[in-house]
Amino acid sequence: MTDSQVIIGSRYRLLEQIGRGGMGTVWRARDEVLGRDVAVKEVIPSPDLSSLEREIFTLRTLREARAAGRIGHPGVATVYDVIEESDRPWIVMQLVDSRTLGAVVREDGPLPPRRVAEIALDVLGALVAAHRVGVLHRDVKPDNVLIARNGRAVLTDFGIAMLEGDSSVTRTGALIGTPAFIAPERAGGGPAEFASDLWSLGVTMYMAVEGRSPFERAHPLATLSAVMHQDPPPLRSAGPLAPAIFGLLGKDPARRMTAEELQIHLQAIVSGAEPQPTAPVALPSGAVPRPRAASGALPGAVAAAAARAEATPPPESPGEPPGTPRAARSGGGCRAAPWWPRRSPRPWPPAPSPG
Repeated sequence: MTDSQVIIGSRYRLLEQIGRGGMGTVWRARDEVLGRDVAVKEVIPSPDLSSLEREIFTLRTLREARAAGRIGHPGVATVYDVIEESDRPWIVMQLVDSRTLGAVVREDGPLPPRRVAEIALDVLGALVAAHRVGVLHRDVKPDNVLIARNGRAVLTDFGIAMLEGDSSVTRTGALIGTPAFIAPERAGGGPAEFASDLWSLGVTMYMAVEGRSPFERAHPLATLSAVMHQDPPPLRSAGPLAPAIFGLLGKDPARRMTAEELQIHLQAIVSGAEPQPTAPVALPSGAVPRPRAASGALPGAVAAAAARAEATPPPESPGEPPGTPRAARSGGGCRAAPWWPRRSPRPWPPAPSPG
């Protein structure tokens, strides 16, 4: 039987295999009902699972994929459908005409810092949108970042995503995710949190700008040990991205650069406001860099970007009296990022759909 003769869920005809990883296989498929091509991920449970554990795995995967389908953000590959067939889950997603960031780096070499900053901003927006509906990705890495034809980065493969509060380790003790991109708290058996996804984004940025993984070793256990106990090698090509990358790679998630701080720094780079270091940057042993000084001020051009953001109020919302203070509109939100109020979320600024 050829692949094109296999139909999943009575409507999705498998056409060709377009990707394969530790968690399953991705197919290009044809939606026979709507007449469009889609990506279908076949999520394959570990053969070590018992029949009961396999059933629990399938139920959780379906539940979490449905949760990921609520994200609705241009930086996220949309989840269209979730199916259980042949005793395993299948996730039907938007098919993006693209190359993965991993393929771009492997085939074309490292990217310039400004381009990596643009990609990281798109991925950050996707992670924030997911977090707002209680979903963590758990496997952010270059091969899960699609670079669409219009240049926009799209985060895909929420197949092992989880709802906040779930454990990062399966009942059999298997760590979920890719070892070189797993945050130290998860490598040590702790729960995943939003800062864990930010760590993975930092490793992704490192690899995109330097062309190599900072923690990859000869085998998975050595890789996990490097993640938990070793500092990343010095950055030689990151330029202004270095403070952001090292800010995300702090071992302690509580002291890691926040999404708000990262957004400010990346936008400063994209706008050309961030200065270019003149020498390789290394993380001092045991140090965890923070973008803010003890006084709470942001250094250099980042502070200037923050001041400009603060000085420019967002448009008044319909129905608000003229001159409504910015703090009142945002519910007392973050000072430096008008799109990031803590109590009254606004969507990420509009962007073209990936093509």
